[in-house]
Amino acid sequence: MNHSRRTYRQSMQPPGFVGFTAKYKETDLYVAVGEAGFTEKLPGFTENRILFYRTQLENYLAQDPVFRTTLEPHLLPLNAPPMALAMTKAANMAGVGPMAAVAGAFAQFIGRDLLATTVKEIVVENGGDIFFQVQEKIKIAVYAGASPLSNRIALELEPQPHGLGVCTSSGTVGHSLSFGRADAAVIVSPSAILADAVATATANRIQTPKDLQQALDFARQIPGVTGVLVIKDDKIAAWGQLKLVPL
Repeated sequence: MNHSRRTYRQSMQPPGFVGFTAKYKETDLYVAVGEAGFTEKLPGFTENRILFYRTQLENYLAQDPVFRTTLEPHLLPLNAPPMALAMTKAANMAGVGPMAAVAGAFAQFIGRDLLATTVKEIVVENGGDIFFQVQEKIKIAVYAGASPLSNRIALELEPQPHGLGVCTSSGTVGHSLSFGRADAAVIVSPSAILADAVATATANRIQTPKDLQQALDFARQIPGVTGVLVIKDDKIAAWGQLKLVPL
């Protein structure tokens, strides 16, 4: 699977959905919406919302450059943009820097904006971090690099009235900063922003399969986390409101 070209997106579109991509600078989203809510205006609307949030965030970064670089909890003024505040709150709960939550933040903010239009069902994916609100249960395949469990299992998740976030961090896949060697640390939460931050913090705690249990125990104690799945080599640990199914 070539994640650099995001070819995995070809298999992400649920039946009865219409998919499209929306990009601006480094932000590259895959969006799938229920056919009944799709209009030709949605791709352009999505790109405009990406531009809106990126402009807000970039303007704030110019005032607070530490926000971009810190790997530790950070304090923000209350007049900071809503996305920056949401990222910081989630990251502080996980004990990481706010940029650890940026992918989940864009997925969730854009998803909620689309749900305020004609859209009733949606999946927004941003580099493997997902926000979705659907009416039927959904399966999300787990990619775990060279692990023999990679692309062998999926999370089968029930629909939630206000949506759900599923975010993954890895120390062996992709270019995101990780201090661990996890093949996959997957976090489920009603907040994709929190899931993103906690996934980073959880993956940081895994060097060998012996670390899986303590990493899982760390993630499960954070308020708002409803499911945890961690993989290293051929070992796996899971907890919470998730069902594992074979692919």
